[in-house]
Amino acid sequence: MARNKKQIHLKNKDADRMLKTIDEKFSGFLFVVILPFLLFFMSYYGFESAYVGLKTMEQAPDFMFSSVYAYRVIPNFLMLEVFDGLNFLIKNYFASQESFILKNGTVFYHSIFLINAFFFILSSIVLDRILNKNSLYISDRKLKRVFHLLAVFFIVVVQYVPTNCDLIAVFFYLLGVLLTIKYYHNRKISDLLLLCFTVFISTFVRETSCLNIAFFGALFLDVKNPKHTEFLKETGLLIISFVLPYFALKLVIPQKTSFFEGVYIIKNFTSPFNLAGLMFGVLGYYFFFQMGNAGQKIIMKKYLFFSLPYLLMITFVGLFWESRLFLPVILTAFIIISYHIKNAYTA
Repeated sequence: MARNKKQIHLKNKDADRMLKTIDEKFSGFLFVVILPFLLFFMSYYGFESAYVGLKTMEQAPDFMFSSVYAYRVIPNFLMLEVFDGLNFLIKNYFASQESFILKNGTVFYHSIFLINAFFFILSSIVLDRILNKNSLYISDRKLKRVFHLLAVFFIVVVQYVPTNCDLIAVFFYLLGVLLTIKYYHNRKISDLLLLCFTVFISTFVRETSCLNIAFFGALFLDVKNPKHTEFLKETGLLIISFVLPYFALKLVIPQKTSFFEGVYIIKNFTSPFNLAGLMFGVLGYYFFFQMGNAGQKIIMKKYLFFSLPYLLMITFVGLFWESRLFLPVILTAFIIISYHIKNAYTA
């Protein structure tokens, strides 16, 4: 009799444990996938901005295949494929709902939304992986969720400037950050090779891939420590992974304005909108910087230094009002303060 009671008790405990696991996975799915998607959906179909003209475009504008946009090969290819596929589905399977589907945007606009929503969810999943690493400085699960939600909000807020490439670039950048962290702790050559491959592919999306080199350098390079030369080869591999596709694109796809559309440096420092975008980027980074400990602040300073080429580029040829340009830098600061940084030369 006692044995039967014990068996029943153990079965109940196993059932409770299984239900708890299912509940945690379901809760994680809702938090990591469904909630971010709903926020993203609201930003694309609820917010209005000066860029709302995209909603009325019947097809991809010519400027996406000229100037600097021509080098964003992967986003342009995906955009055309999704556009054709969505058009086919609507005409052949949802013809009766076509007027409703096109009420809040054209097929082109919906195509951009679908591409970005897909890579936004992937970015959210990668963020979840980053925040749930064993080396996380923040141990409380609820606090991790708060941090994850904060990062998601930062990504969603800057989507008042919808493009076909930024969230693909964010996904690859975060994937590169995850691989860098894994290599930082495990020193597996497979992680380094995957990181190089990620940077290589990411360069066909957007120049944001160069920031993966800045993050790697911030973690591994330190001129005050002579041992940092051990990581110069790895850094060199990453630089090659970026430079090869970058200049190959310039040779294969020649453009009259091969590096940029125009020089906006004067406009960036005279327009109140651009100054507001600059303040968003500066304060966003400073907010996380203030939360870091001494070791994390050193890493963040080094990251900012290695990111200078990117920051100078967006100062000259980007618009600060499009604060999406600062997003990878802000997300990196957020990730750095989430980690207890060990000595890279003894890890």
